[in-house]
Amino acid sequence: MELAEKLRSGLRLPPEAPSSLDVKHVFDQAPSAFPNGCHIAEVEVDPETGVAEVVKYTMVNDFGVIVNPLLVEGQLHGGVVQGIGQALMERAVYDGEGQLLSGSYMDYALPRASDAPNFAFLSHPVPAKTDPLGAKGCGEAGCAGSLPSVMNAVIDALAELGIHHLDMPATPHRIWQAIQSAKPSPSQR
Repeated sequence: MELAEKLRSGLRLPPEAPSSLDVKHVFDQAPSAFPNGCHIAEVEVDPETGVAEVVKYTMVNDFGVIVNPLLVEGQLHGGVVQGIGQALMERAVYDGEGQLLSGSYMDYALPRASDAPNFAFLSHPVPAKTDPLGAKGCGEAGCAGSLPSVMNAVIDALAELGIHHLDMPATPHRIWQAIQSAKPSPSQR
C-alpha cells in the first residue's frame, strides 16, 4: 500500500520501470478446445409430498468431432444422473458435535436407475481447430449441465407459489417445507 501511495503521489522512477502496479496476466499461447451445450430438465413436483421427479431430460452438446459416440453418450448419462443426485437427494447430515450421521448408503441417498429420466442426446458438432481430430472435451458436461437445469426446473415448478430459491439438495422435505411456508396463513386468506 505504501508503494502504491508513493506511485500515486508522483514518485520519480527510471524510464524503463513500469509506471503503475497494474498487472495483466494473459496466456494466449495454448489454444483451448472447450465444449458448449444446453441442458433442459423437465421436473414434476408433487405439492402434497414435496417429491420432485425429473421426467425428461434433453441435452444438445458441441463436443467437436465425436470419436466414440457410445462412450460420450454414456459419459453424459452418468454425469447427468450424478447431477440429479446432487441436486435432489445427496445430503450429508451432521449432529451438533460435527459427527456425520448419514455415513452409509442406508442414510445417504444416491440416485438409482429408477431416478434416471429418459434422455434425449443431440449433438451439434463444431470441430475444434486446435487439434488434428477436431475433438473437444466432454468429461464433466453431464454433471455441469444437470445441476443448474434440474434446480432451475424445480424453482420454475414452484414459482407460481412465490418460491424463487432452494438450496441443494432440493429434497422432498425441503420442497414440502418451502411449499408450506409459501401458503398463506389462515388469517391471510
